[in-house]
Amino acid sequence: MNSFNRQTLIAALDIGSSKVCCIIARVGRDQKITIAGYGYNASKGIKNGIITDIKQATFSVCDAVEAAEQMANERVERIIVNISGNRVKSSTKQATINLNKSKPITELEINKVMDKGINKINVEDNELIHCLQTGYRLDGGKETSDPRNLFGETLSVDVLLGMVPEISYRNTKTVLDNSHLEIAEKVLSSYASGLACLVDDEKELGATIIDIGGGTTSIASFNHGHPIYFSSIGIGGNNVTNDIAWGLTTSFAHAERLKTLHGCAFLTSQDQNETINVYPVGEEDDSLIKKVPKSELISIIAPRVEEMFELVAQKLSEVKDINSHRIVLTGGGSQLLGIREVASLILDKQVRLGRPRNIGNILDISNYPVLQYPSFSTVIGLLLFVLNYTERKPTKVISKPLNTEGGRFTKIMNWLKQNF
Repeated sequence: MNSFNRQTLIAALDIGSSKVCCIIARVGRDQKITIAGYGYNASKGIKNGIITDIKQATFSVCDAVEAAEQMANERVERIIVNISGNRVKSSTKQATINLNKSKPITELEINKVMDKGINKINVEDNELIHCLQTGYRLDGGKETSDPRNLFGETLSVDVLLGMVPEISYRNTKTVLDNSHLEIAEKVLSSYASGLACLVDDEKELGATIIDIGGGTTSIASFNHGHPIYFSSIGIGGNNVTNDIAWGLTTSFAHAERLKTLHGCAFLTSQDQNETINVYPVGEEDDSLIKKVPKSELISIIAPRVEEMFELVAQKLSEVKDINSHRIVLTGGGSQLLGIREVASLILDKQVRLGRPRNIGNILDISNYPVLQYPSFSTVIGLLLFVLNYTERKPTKVISKPLNTEGGRFTKIMNWLKQNF
């Protein structure tokens, strides 16, 4: 990334199942972000967050990046990219060291326990996306964010690993290689969306972001100010649209319109009395329009939305101590009428709708109202990730089938140190 006039050029790329979006921005020495340009288009060759057609996906990425470059009047070679899919997972590794009881903890002990935590990480057939220290414990007690100057007998650290199957990551990397883009850093979609949508109190007290995209729903739980869990499920807004298209024998495009204009996540007594116009698939002749009770549309949508949140509930049952967590829904699929109420009922938690809001560092976001929609939470979060970068990644990973440039972890750290 180029440095000029005390500013750094950064580019964020969100590769989704519904759209591909690129934002080019400049970061000043004061860590303020100024958007220089953006571009987005409908995705092709991407299904359920996974690349299914290298050529089509490459076209989608190139189109979005070129539109952003033209608007910004800049060329980008390195990007921060989101990683998603229906097989995101996380695990926590703990490490403990003994302390000298007569001396307070210094940076030396913190580095020592962290080095032990990230040593010999076994990812099997996965690509390691995140390696986050998620709080320290003194003598096995309560979590502390900064143990420096404290006394104790042992110091422990939890390291959260976020991973995706290596083979799906390799396909994403191939698309970016074909687009002549180098990965500066990779970020799980749900983590980025959490940075964009959750307020500090939510991250501290406990909250789970559920980003409902086109083909996948991404999940990230936060507590004590940091992520504690990542996951995903292979259902999103496109599944609802497909169900409507099949159920009412209409085109995907018309099904999407019906969902947006008349869709709701639950039935009401009025829905039986209202009718909607449905074009049969392949027919655009007004004389062939079918009039269908609105209740028929809702009865197609509601079961799929319920299934989605039941699967999310199963995932969240894996996380400890999240009874008091609140839920924040974002992503394009979160805009369906009634979805908040259904989520609250099934997950038995307080639910709010989220859009990019932690954007105090983004100076001119009000000039780009479209970027404040819930469907742009991930790409805005990718920009904010640069300012929140705290990861220490291992130089060596065990049982990985292919070596994919371990040195790049060092590159991004050096780049951040030079520019901030």
